[in-house]
Amino acid sequence: MGRWVRTVVGLLLGFGTALPGLVAAASPRAATRMVVLERRRLARFLGVESGEPGPGRAARYLLVHAAVGLLGGFVVVWLCYGLYYVPVVAYRLLSGEVDPLELVWTGFVGLVLLYIESQGIAGVARLDAAAARRLLGRGEAEVLRERVGELAASRAGIVAAVDAERRRIERDLHDGVQQRLVALGMLLGRARRHPERADELVAQAHEEAREVLDDLRAVAWRVFPAALDALGLAEALATVADRSAIPVELSCPPTATITPVETAVYFLVSEAVTNAVKHSGATMIKVDVTREDDVVRVLVEDDGIGGADPAGGGLSGLSRRVLALDGTFGVTSPEGGPTAVVAAIPCA
Repeated sequence: MGRWVRTVVGLLLGFGTALPGLVAAASPRAATRMVVLERRRLARFLGVESGEPGPGRAARYLLVHAAVGLLGGFVVVWLCYGLYYVPVVAYRLLSGEVDPLELVWTGFVGLVLLYIESQGIAGVARLDAAAARRLLGRGEAEVLRERVGELAASRAGIVAAVDAERRRIERDLHDGVQQRLVALGMLLGRARRHPERADELVAQAHEEAREVLDDLRAVAWRVFPAALDALGLAEALATVADRSAIPVELSCPPTATITPVETAVYFLVSEAVTNAVKHSGATMIKVDVTREDDVVRVLVEDDGIGGADPAGGGLSGLSRRVLALDGTFGVTSPEGGPTAVVAAIPCA
């Protein structure tokens, strides 16, 4: 009830400022002052936080508010008119001027009108709030709340991504390196027990040691490629393209320094290419990395069968990595293809 009373009072005040605001819109200074009052009304009675606009936006808001304020006043006046008849009907009932059947019909019509009025008031209040948000902008408190929510979500995403990466490294070490080291130890043990076959078994152990070294290099590369530090993003991505089982058409400008943005771009491209190789059935992958002003844009597109799930483990991990840097991430993958992974990361 308290919220409804505040809403009605807010619409009545908006009705009172509609015509003065229309006059004030002709003067930039007067418009700015009138909008200050409007922002207080919106915050106090309608719970709408809005930004502080310039003179031009203030005048446009007041022109729109004139129409919304007059509509709100009209709806509230009709509500008051209906409420006025409540004591009138009660008096006529007590004085015996109204028969029961007429009372029931009047009460039914009154409830219907009250419902229509309540919906009208709620609709005008939403319209008033929408006009303020569209023309005045969001308030600082609302922006801060949204930003805190984004940071909390990205922090949780980073923790999940780190845990997933740790599990993948552990799995790679357990299924690859560890198994080969066990085999290496068994070969050396057999060489000690069977001196007559030592040369053959040592040769096998030597080959197994080379395989272990290759596995360790692969794990280390997935953790953080040395080429990214030593040669830069373009060369590191060229290595990803060379390692791919599907031809990769790469376009990436050379960079002088390595930043967290470029690290994110590397892992984004690497994971997207790996996913395409595993699941897309593509014959060609296109990777395009560009920088426009202070934004790095990435496109990884394949000509595969499509149907990639943006909520899947790999793509959702990429999304968290990009969002942690205040970037945007998107995936389009209709059935039949193509699949396109796009990202934009600010790097100011």
